[in-house]
Amino acid sequence: MEQEKYEVKKAAGHPVLVQVPGSKSITNRALLIAALADGVSTLYGVLFSDDSRHFLKALEDLGFPVEIDEPNAIVKITGFGGKIPKNEAGINVGSAGTAARFLTAYLGISGGNYHISSSEQMKKRPMEELLTALEEMGSCIAYPEQPYHFPVVIKNDSPVKKQEVTIDVDKSSQFLSALLISSVLFEQDFIIHVKGHHGMADVDMPVKMMEQFGVQVIRQSADTFRIPGDAFYRAGEYRIEPDVSAASYFYAMCPVLKVPAKVENVHWNSLQGDTFFLHVLEEMGCHSKEETDGICLYPPEDGKIQGGTFDLSAFSDQTLTLAAIACFADSPVIIKGIAHIRYQECDRIHAILYNLKQMGIRGKETAEGELTIYPGKPHAGEIHTFEDHRVAMAFSIPGLVTDQIVIENPMCCKKTFENYFEVLEQSVCI
Repeated sequence: MEQEKYEVKKAAGHPVLVQVPGSKSITNRALLIAALADGVSTLYGVLFSDDSRHFLKALEDLGFPVEIDEPNAIVKITGFGGKIPKNEAGINVGSAGTAARFLTAYLGISGGNYHISSSEQMKKRPMEELLTALEEMGSCIAYPEQPYHFPVVIKNDSPVKKQEVTIDVDKSSQFLSALLISSVLFEQDFIIHVKGHHGMADVDMPVKMMEQFGVQVIRQSADTFRIPGDAFYRAGEYRIEPDVSAASYFYAMCPVLKVPAKVENVHWNSLQGDTFFLHVLEEMGCHSKEETDGICLYPPEDGKIQGGTFDLSAFSDQTLTLAAIACFADSPVIIKGIAHIRYQECDRIHAILYNLKQMGIRGKETAEGELTIYPGKPHAGEIHTFEDHRVAMAFSIPGLVTDQIVIENPMCCKKTFENYFEVLEQSVCI
């Protein structure tokens, strides 16, 4: 679908049943853990997208043996117990926030000379808190362009030695995840103090994944983590869950289309915090039933979508999804805990308000980043994606019941779900 614009097709009105790709969050965490392990790890259900391809290419550029079987979604990585095969290398993380944060932490803690470049979009995203923490630990980092933004040059004569650090997560919990995953590089206990509370639910995922690969993270308090000095990752086989962030777009179609929706192999015991979005949809009148092949969500029995106030701080990627369907509610929808999404792939609060206006829907924001969206009937309009994959996917949902909703630059979805619109047509519109 190499096209500049895509007009969303009207839904056919049948139940939604769909498969989605593997989790982006789990894929990129598993790639790094496999590289840090000692031996060959085989990952199944890998997501192949712009983000994961940048991550894989970076690992190859660092010298790691990588075998890729894209048709079967399998990757094999040979790790060397934390050692980076090349002592000097250049990598490009593209627009992948996970690759940017995770690989910067890994290289910043290690000895060697590494140049990290990125896309123009990634140059604008927050990195200072992680880079400052690495410098405080003893990492030598230079900034050829703008301080605390990509590109960066890391030149450490030897691995850093400081065993304790404080990290501010108010702009991104990935800073903490990055340090946690690479903490096995230390020979003594490593302690991380956390400042701020944004996205702490997302940290449960890397902690559980580290445990699955053999590393126990000790939570000494709500804001303090300790990783034993003798910790190491065990190489092996690992299956990646379906992407619940991607699944949520299809679940959000349930109340709008008034049909059941099921995403195969999505279950409540998922590692991914975005399953909480299904509870938001339940508060809006839907109800769910977990079945052997996945959770099935059913629309409100009276057909009415209820408004209300929702705190999305623990799963903020779904702010766009909720905002895109909020106009169909019977009362205003207020979304809280999302101020930080101004600093993601784009200013997502601005993107929401801009595109709601394009469809004739009224919304407002507060200085604290709280959004209020009022009920209304959307009309034809062009959705400006701001090069943000989640804007494109979320704002396709109103187009399933509204004529002439056009998505500009639909291929920005390549970042995480490159065939989203093909899957949408096959599962919903045909």
